[in-house]
Amino acid sequence: MPVRPLALAALLATGLAAPAALAEPKPYELDKSHTAVTFKVDHLGYSMTHGFFTQFDADILYDPEAPEDSSVTFTIDAASINTLWEARDKHLRGGDFLDVESHADIVFKSKSIEMTGDDTATLTGDLTILGNTNEETFEVTMRKSAPSPLPQLNGKVVTGFVIEGEIDRTEYGVTYAKGAIGNIMPVRIDLEIFPAS
Repeated sequence: MPVRPLALAALLATGLAAPAALAEPKPYELDKSHTAVTFKVDHLGYSMTHGFFTQFDADILYDPEAPEDSSVTFTIDAASINTLWEARDKHLRGGDFLDVESHADIVFKSKSIEMTGDDTATLTGDLTILGNTNEETFEVTMRKSAPSPLPQLNGKVVTGFVIEGEIDRTEYGVTYAKGAIGNIMPVRIDLEIFPAS
C-alpha cells in the first residue's frame, strides 16, 4: 500500500491531536540538509527580491495513514535571513523589519490539516512574527514517499513536501515602506522528513 501524504507544512509546524483509536502520529525528524525556507517580495514594481532563512527546526508528529491527524511546529531563527546582500540583510534584522533583538523567532503552529486530494492538503495554523499572531492557510503537496537509498537512513521511508502560500507582512507589524516594497509575500518551504526512531 503506498504511503499517504502528510498535509504539512513544513513549512513550514505541533498542536493537532487525533483520537488514539483512529490514528497514532509518530515523531518525525526534519532533514535540514534538504529543506529550504524561501520567500520573495516585490521591489518597487521593478523586480522580485528573493530570500531565505538558513536556521530553522521543526517538531513533527506524522501518521502516513491519516495525514489529517498529523501536526507540526516550525521555528525559524529570524536573524538567519539572507537575501545575498549584506547591507540589506542588516537592515532586515533591525527595527524597521524583523527586529531580531526583541523577536528572535518566527513560529508556525499547525491547528488543522484538510486533505484535498491523494497528495494534496491545506494546512492551517497560527503564524507569529514580531510577537503578532495571525491564522494562515498554506497549500501542501507531497512530492514523494519511499524508502531512502542512503545507507545512513537504513531504509527508512523519507517523505518530501512543498508548502506554499502568501502572507501580508503588514498584518504582523512589518510596515516599513509598505506599498512600495510589496506587502504580500509569497513563501515556500521544500522539506523532507523521516521517522525519528
